[in-house]
Amino acid sequence: MNKKFEPLFTPWKIGNCEIKNRIVLCPMGGTSIFGWMEKHHFDKDASEFFMDLAKHDVGLIIPGIAPIRNIMGNKWLYKADGAFKKLKPFMEEIHKTGAKMFVQLTAGFGRSFSIPNSLKGIIKNKFMCKILKPIIDLERLCASPSKLPSRWLEGYTCREITKEEIEEMVEAFAKTAKKCQEAGVDGVEIHAVHEGYLLDQFTLPYTNQRNDEYGGSFENRYRFATDIVKRIKEVCGKDYPVSLRYSVVSKTKGFCEGAVPGEKYKEVGRSLKESEKAAKYLQDAGYDMLNCDNGTYDAWYWSHPPGYMPTNCNLSDVSHIKNFVSIPVVCAGRMEPEVAAKAIKEKQIDAMGVARQFLTDSHWVTKLKEDRLEDIMPCICCHNGCFPMSHHKGVACDAPMEDSKHMARCALNPTTMDGGKFDIIPAKKQKTVAVIGGGVGGMEVARVATLRGHKVTIYEKTNKLGGVFIPASNMSFKERDRALLKWYRKQIEDLKIDVKFKTEITDLSSIEADEIVIATGATPKRLRLPGSENCITAVDYLSGKEVKDNVLIVGGGLTGCEIAYDLFLKGKKPMIVESLNDLMTTSGLCLANSSYLKDFFKTNKVPVYLESKLLQIGDGFALISDKDGKSQKLKVDNIITAIGYIPSPLATKGKNVHLVGDALKIGNLRTVVWRAWEVAEKI
Repeated sequence: MNKKFEPLFTPWKIGNCEIKNRIVLCPMGGTSIFGWMEKHHFDKDASEFFMDLAKHDVGLIIPGIAPIRNIMGNKWLYKADGAFKKLKPFMEEIHKTGAKMFVQLTAGFGRSFSIPNSLKGIIKNKFMCKILKPIIDLERLCASPSKLPSRWLEGYTCREITKEEIEEMVEAFAKTAKKCQEAGVDGVEIHAVHEGYLLDQFTLPYTNQRNDEYGGSFENRYRFATDIVKRIKEVCGKDYPVSLRYSVVSKTKGFCEGAVPGEKYKEVGRSLKESEKAAKYLQDAGYDMLNCDNGTYDAWYWSHPPGYMPTNCNLSDVSHIKNFVSIPVVCAGRMEPEVAAKAIKEKQIDAMGVARQFLTDSHWVTKLKEDRLEDIMPCICCHNGCFPMSHHKGVACDAPMEDSKHMARCALNPTTMDGGKFDIIPAKKQKTVAVIGGGVGGMEVARVATLRGHKVTIYEKTNKLGGVFIPASNMSFKERDRALLKWYRKQIEDLKIDVKFKTEITDLSSIEADEIVIATGATPKRLRLPGSENCITAVDYLSGKEVKDNVLIVGGGLTGCEIAYDLFLKGKKPMIVESLNDLMTTSGLCLANSSYLKDFFKTNKVPVYLESKLLQIGDGFALISDKDGKSQKLKVDNIITAIGYIPSPLATKGKNVHLVGDALKIGNLRTVVWRAWEVAEKI
């Protein structure tokens, strides 16, 4: 092991519970050991995932939130005797590996409950809510400290939770913790004075306007969280470890508006000053560890940092708060092992919290120990598989029900939490496979097919593997994307897959193979306006085409917005014109990602023209028009078009011909990779 990582592999204690190393699997929605939206049960997919991690050197495992009351069916978790009965022998197996596990229990969501778009009409209908209540009690799931606007559904006000409901939940926490203790679980974590969930909403001034003993003063705002730990300690004993998921600073300016890094703003949630007091207050109430980050659902990118956020983005605030407590403090948020190891050595934090990297590569800790860093498949912070919860004007949570039920998947690794759908199964008969196109889709289908035993040849018309992902990864904040390309190229080399560079296939009859995979990508759509020949496509810009200062981006999807962000970082003056009523309306694009860019543009006064279209391209200007027909002339030096793509398959039909990636259908990295697996498993 490289000496710089050694501090990560030293033991530490949470109360009397010793953990073998300082790498903590942070909880993720969808990885609950008791299931997620379904009836409480011992979840097979989650248990297999955790056992794999335990065998590959994770010190502390914290599964995703377990609602103390079912999301579907309204049953209390502590009554799920069958689940706890199966949990006990599982814990015995976990302990054989030397790992420890805490179960995270949640009070719920409050205004942060991600109301599915399919139910937005129902939740506003009292009669329909009453009919559905035995199945899913939407009003209960959204119940908040006070009457508050939903984070997800415009125009919906969440009802105020009652004192009786609070007291009932406090007791349920204690009963559930006792069941965990009896099953051999090493501790519990309370979810959460963190991320703007229900308990956090009670603590924050802008979401708590109560006038009873749970609102008003500092002590009252934190009473719900402290009542829970005190009651658990009464039932389970003072030595049973209880961790708290905790956001040090809210980073929030108001409802649906976060503060981007470096911004000067007025905090409406928990300030760093209050956090100094709150951390000690929570410790004194009985909490044995603070599992920390920053943010709320209004500033979601601090809790779920996309690639635009700095690495180790929460470390300075978390290390500051450690000065005010004596209990262990864990830090999460794009943590880098080398930085975390140094922070642990210097006693700034006690452990490194990591979440989504485990979805991408569950063996990354072992690879780190073995100095095989180049073999770690990097998480690129896209959230396309693990949290594809998109939201934009007029739309609540725009995630298919299948995705909502089965979160914690991975865009890059379809085998994660997939119930056995995707597996490397040796082929019954070895075949020759020709893959035309060496982009991500082509490389992935070649990799998986080779692992199954097939003989694969990639035909790539350029001198480099990567396809359109090469220019897409050229922006300064895409370092993880560039690392992914490097990983793919190494895999192709290690597997000794034959690659024919500078070989453009124009006729399928020119190659001999049992199976042919078309991975030729897509071509950009172009404007049909006089002068549009002088426009620059998104790919041209990302490939290095120079632009001057005033740049108009036509198209406010993810690509257009990332280009605008990149231009701003370079000191240019970007403008965006978009025909729809909001930016980044693509389904599957996580709100954590899109809200960062929107907040960044708003903070930095990047002009955004919604419900508008480009009418005319002139010499040094562009004429645009809004929905009311009002036109405006903008001074522009260059125009970049980011208006989408058209599949560009070499062929669509033929014996044993398969299409993958954008050659089949325009999508994102998840659709590209998952389709590649489907094809590779079929041939």
